[in-house]
Amino acid sequence: MERSLRAARVATYVYFVLCGTLMGAWVVHIPAVEARVGISHAALGGLLVLLGLGAFGGMQAAGRLTDRLGARTVVPASGALCAASLVLPALAPNPWTLAGALLVFGFANGCLDVSMNAHAVHVEKAYGRPVMSGFHATFSVGGVLAAGAAAAATAVGAGPVATLAVLGALGLATALLTARALLPDASAAEAAEAAEAAEPDGETTGAPMTADSGKVRRQIRVFAVLALMVMLCEGAANDWSALHLKDVLGTPSSTAAFAYGAFAAAMTTGRLLADRVVTRHGPTAVLRYGAATATVGITIAALTPWVWAAFLGWALFGLGLSGCVPQLFSAAGHADPAAAGANVSRVAGLGYLGMLAGPAVIGWLTHFTALNRTFLLLTLMCATTAAAAGILRTTATPGGPAAGLAPTDNRLPADAA
Repeated sequence: MERSLRAARVATYVYFVLCGTLMGAWVVHIPAVEARVGISHAALGGLLVLLGLGAFGGMQAAGRLTDRLGARTVVPASGALCAASLVLPALAPNPWTLAGALLVFGFANGCLDVSMNAHAVHVEKAYGRPVMSGFHATFSVGGVLAAGAAAAATAVGAGPVATLAVLGALGLATALLTARALLPDASAAEAAEAAEAAEPDGETTGAPMTADSGKVRRQIRVFAVLALMVMLCEGAANDWSALHLKDVLGTPSSTAAFAYGAFAAAMTTGRLLADRVVTRHGPTAVLRYGAATATVGITIAALTPWVWAAFLGWALFGLGLSGCVPQLFSAAGHADPAAAGANVSRVAGLGYLGMLAGPAVIGWLTHFTALNRTFLLLTLMCATTAAAAGILRTTATPGGPAAGLAPTDNRLPADAA
């Protein structure tokens, strides 16, 4: 059993890397696709909205399909569809076909995102200890791989179509070949049943609840709103951190780019370490103190006149946010094991809308105040998340003092890889 769980964990890492690589491959080729189709930046911005809408639709569909058919079926199917559709935007000859290609690719990416997170919840349940943040860290690794692959392809003179076709073919093979290692749906169900059986008789604190429970529905709504705020902050950092240093503090573009670099590096590092912190201190502490750290970081970035302090602020912002989303996704999946996919899709879907809205909200606010002052909205959202972190205490998340979940029989040793 331990060997199959390790294999399932590795397979989940592979799908997270795959998702990050496929999305990253599209992102780095956006300028080339824009030039091929011959559209303006404004037109491209409108078309990218379709990518987001497709992803949102895919998330909602995949949540229900994962609960009905099982993650072992939906994850590889979603990965294969996402990989196969990667080349479509590069083949589009006009805006209309590009719109259709982005809808398809976005839908497939949303399906993969939710289904792999639902499977990650099952793996975490079977392990009996936190492993979710590590999965999210490997998504960022996929983006780095995509950037490296694009640079190598450009160096040898390969065009966007050839590059995306090759990456898509490799992704398709990876999605199909990795499927056998995924946790069997029966085993996931058994793990959930074992966790329920391990609860003390008659106790309700931390116990998994049924999908019909009004308490679960209220929890999922709160998780979704918190995910929206946290991912809105992340989306704002992605698009505005470098511009903040360039336009507000007057640094050269080459220096300003390190603002996003500091944010991204700190976020990746935080996610690599977060599972151990959750095991020791619990998911509530990670969400509360992570959001509080992000509050301090973005406030420093918003108010400081010094470049070095701005770098520190963006790094603290990324470090603080790093563990928040994985805890919310994990809590949503564990709130009701029978509806893990649907609950993760609700939280991820609203969170994804927040990530898309973040850059636009900050941009709109710049009509009324300076860019750095708009970041105080992010301060408010992070502070609100920290204040609401106690909601995680009522959810059965594996491991950690705040989880309230007794070990299951098929839990791996704490030092198992």
